[in-house]
Amino acid sequence: MNQSEIEKIIVKDEKLVVPSVPTIPLIDGDGIGPEISKTARFVIDNAVEKSYHGKRKLNWLKTYAGEEAFKKFGDWLPLESLKTMSDYVVTLKGPLTTPLGGGIRSLNVAIRQALDLYACVRPVRYFEGVPSPVKYPEKLNVVIFRENTEDVYAGIEWEEGSAEAKGIIGFLKGFGKEIRLDSGIGIKPVSETGTKRLVRAAIRFALENKRKSITLVHKGNIMKFTEGAFMKWGYETAREEFAETTVTEEEVSKNFGGVVPEGKLLIKDRVADSMFQQVLLRPEEYDVIATTNLNGDYLSDACAAQVGGIGIAPGANINFSTGTAVFEATHGTAPKYAGQDKANPSSLILSGCMLLEYLGWKEAAEMITRAMARTIMQKRVTYDFERLMEGAVLMKCSEFGSATVENME
Repeated sequence: MNQSEIEKIIVKDEKLVVPSVPTIPLIDGDGIGPEISKTARFVIDNAVEKSYHGKRKLNWLKTYAGEEAFKKFGDWLPLESLKTMSDYVVTLKGPLTTPLGGGIRSLNVAIRQALDLYACVRPVRYFEGVPSPVKYPEKLNVVIFRENTEDVYAGIEWEEGSAEAKGIIGFLKGFGKEIRLDSGIGIKPVSETGTKRLVRAAIRFALENKRKSITLVHKGNIMKFTEGAFMKWGYETAREEFAETTVTEEEVSKNFGGVVPEGKLLIKDRVADSMFQQVLLRPEEYDVIATTNLNGDYLSDACAAQVGGIGIAPGANINFSTGTAVFEATHGTAPKYAGQDKANPSSLILSGCMLLEYLGWKEAAEMITRAMARTIMQKRVTYDFERLMEGAVLMKCSEFGSATVENME
């Protein structure tokens, strides 16, 4: 295929226009990143070929970040890489290490902030046969929309005893607020703009995918003007922009005898600590969750634990206005397993499925999901599952990828 035939994805009216051979930046990642990236790419390429018989193809563009970028360019996150990710719109990324002693707290966070990827989208579902600590993991099937640019990700801190901390404590004393003098100080912003664009994206997703409900998760009973405001602005978004297609829990109780009207999306809210009980005790009642950054961080991993862990949990960071999206493994670099062809590639493979769905290539995504489910049911799994499954066949990372391809219809 000639380079001239390969075109960029473009965004028109907040929708992707995808050519038959889109160029996709690929960041292999650190630690186990290169091996899971290689396996994920193998699985994705085979699914695209089998689904579209050569009429569609992904053109992978090697892009640098993390340790590989630092060794090559002396920069953990080169500006050229950020430009590539922005220019080509959609990226697949392996796990990245956090630089030691540098000014960057997290490369993952730095990418999200630089590209304003305001929605962290984490679907959590169960694959039959995966070891789970709960009795009925199949009851959990949620998609979590976590705000990605505010709250603790935009947090401002001053160390205990610093002049700045003392100054803030003194300043607040003027408003009648007493804080212990030996306190570290942190500020977390939650804005109407950030909240409404996240909730808007979650509602649109729920409507497009015929989901039944959205739950706004917050700690508004304590933090009324940040967490509580998130809840308030979330309901406002539904009421002002989606009045014809949404209904609140209160309205259902008052006006519809407790039964959600046909064709309406239910909007409800839960306090964060209660929500952790709810996803364990009544998981079937929750469908799409929209929440602030820290709550979403906790909930995403807690829900993933119920279905087998973050090793099989995909994720994406998306700006739905610009179309820019980074699909990534949700786990870390696991350096002690690097180079051993041992790690479970499922998280990155399933993130690749999300990427394909984002492009509108749902046939290929569904082929991968079915094939992976079949492979797990055959008990052909990597070490993390094999040690917990009776009669399982231990497979290397690459072997699991090959088995998944063998199971493609």
